Amino acid sequence: MKNKQRGKGKIVLRASAAALSMALVASSLAACSKGSGSDDGKQHVLRVGFVGSNADTESYYRQQFTDGYELTHPNVDIEIVAAINYDDQRFQQPDPNQKQPDVYEKVKEMMNGSNPPDVVIMDSGVLRRLTQDNLVTKLDTLIQDKEFDIDDIVPTVLDGIKDLGDGSIYALTPTFSSSALYYNKKMFADAGIEPPKDNMTWPDVVTLAKRLAKGDGKDRKFGLSFNRYTGDPYWDSQTYSAPLQLKMFDNKAEKMSVDNASWKKVWTDIADLYESKTVPTQEDVNNGAGGGIIKDKAVYDPFQGDLFLSGRVAMMVAGYDYVTQLSAAKDASAKNQEIKSVDWDVVTVPQFTEVPGVGGNIYLNNLMSINAKAQNPDDAWDFIAFNNSKEWAKLKSRSTYEMVSRKSFLKPKDGMSYNIQAFYTLKPVPPQDPAIDKLFQDKPNLYQVQNLAQPLFQEVLQKKKSVDAALKEWQTKGDALLQQIKTNPNGPIDGVGGGVGLGGGPAVDVKPVG
Repeated sequence: MKNKQRGKGKIVLRASAAALSMALVASSLAACSKGSGSDDGKQHVLRVGFVGSNADTESYYRQQFTDGYELTHPNVDIEIVAAINYDDQRFQQPDPNQKQPDVYEKVKEMMNGSNPPDVVIMDSGVLRRLTQDNLVTKLDTLIQDKEFDIDDIVPTVLDGIKDLGDGSIYALTPTFSSSALYYNKKMFADAGIEPPKDNMTWPDVVTLAKRLAKGDGKDRKFGLSFNRYTGDPYWDSQTYSAPLQLKMFDNKAEKMSVDNASWKKVWTDIADLYESKTVPTQEDVNNGAGGGIIKDKAVYDPFQGDLFLSGRVAMMVAGYDYVTQLSAAKDASAKNQEIKSVDWDVVTVPQFTEVPGVGGNIYLNNLMSINAKAQNPDDAWDFIAFNNSKEWAKLKSRSTYEMVSRKSFLKPKDGMSYNIQAFYTLKPVPPQDPAIDKLFQDKPNLYQVQNLAQPLFQEVLQKKKSVDAALKEWQTKGDALLQQIKTNPNGPIDGVGGGVGLGGGPAVDVKPVG
C-alpha cells in the first residue's frame, strides 16, 4: 500500500493521459458494453462506492475508474460516495481515548443506506467479509449469461477472487499488484552457479543466496534482500512469513501464541541470514551503496542506496514497478557509461512447502462488486464489464505500477525480455481472519503487542538472547499487555503512557499484572 501511495502522483498523470486516449477508442469501448446496461436513453445516475475518500482522492478515483465509462456512456452520470470521509478525521482534534471508526461497519452502513451505491470498489479483506454477510451479488451467472470472457484473466487474480468467495466470483478487478524475485545474471555467471528458477522453495533460494554472499566492508556482495528499501530485520521476518499467516494471539486477544515451533523457525531463519551477512543491513546500504563522499569528493549516483543496481545483491524481492527503474538505468547507461546497469531477470517469489503455490506481496486492491441492494444493477454490471474488458485492459497495460488482469496484454515493457509470468503465477496470500481485523478495530492498543517484538528480535541479532528466550519473553509480556488491553481497550495502559492510534507507538516494557 505504501508503494501504491508513493507512486500516486505519477499514477494520476498517467490516468489523465489514459482518459485522453479514451477519446480515440471510445467507439470500440462503447461497442464492447452496448446493450448490457440501461437502453432507454434517459439520463440516469450510477453510484460508485469506495471504502474511503476525500476531496483529493475523488479526482484520482474518477481518472482511474469512471471517466472512461462516462465518456462512452453520455446518458450516465456517476456519483462517487465513500464509507469514510478522511477529511473528517483530518480536521478533528486528536483524542487518544476516541475509538477508531470500524471500517467494515462503515462500509456496511454505506451499502445498506437509503441511497446505496450500485458498485462497490474495495480490497480483498473487505470483499471477503461482504461475501460472508451476503452483501454483494454473485457474478457467476451474469458472467455466463453475458458470455463475458474470464478465460483471459490471469490465475493469480481469478484464483484469488474465487478463494475470497468460497469458489464463487463476487468481484472482478482490472489490475493487481505483484512481486517477483529479481536476480543479477552476471553475479551468478561469475560465481559459476545456476540462477534461480520458478517455483523454488525458500530453503533452496537461501542456499543459493549463501553461496553468492562474499567479501567484506563496502565490497561485500549479498545473496538476498527482502525488499528494495533495506530496513528493520523484524519487518523482513514479517514479509518472509506472510504466506504462513502466523498468529500473534488467539481470536479473543486474550492469549499470546508466539512461543511455538512455527515462530521459532521464522525467527531462526531470518536471524541466520543476518548473522551470516547473507542479507544487507541499513549500515551496508550506507556503506558504499553508490554516491556519498569518497576521498573528500561528493560522488553523484542517481540510484544511491539501491544495492541491486549497484551490483551488490544477487537476488531481491521487489514489485513490478521496479522494472521501470531497471529500464531507466539501462537507458541512462547507454548514454553515460559511468551509470550502472544490470543484466537481470525474474522468477516467482520462493514458496513454503506448507502452502505451495502461494506467494507474498500480491494485492487485489480494486475489486469491483455489485451491491446486493443496488438500485441500478444492470448499469452496475455494465460498468464492471467495461472496466474489466479487453479493450480497457489494452489502455491500462501502459501502467508501470500495476499489472492488468488480462494476460493478453501482459507483455514485457519497451521491448525488454524477462519472465513476466513470474508476476502472475502464484496465488495471493488470503486475507487476515476477519475476527482479527475486528479485534484491531475494537482494541486499537493491540498494535502495542507487535511493537514488543522488534527490540526482542534485535537482541537476538546482537546475541544477547536466544530465539527461544526472546519468544518466551514476548509471550509473557504480550500476555500481560493483552490483559491490560482487555480492561482498557482504548485508553492509557500502565507502562505505555497513553493509547495509540492505527500507526502504533514506541516499544514499551510492560510489567505483568497481578
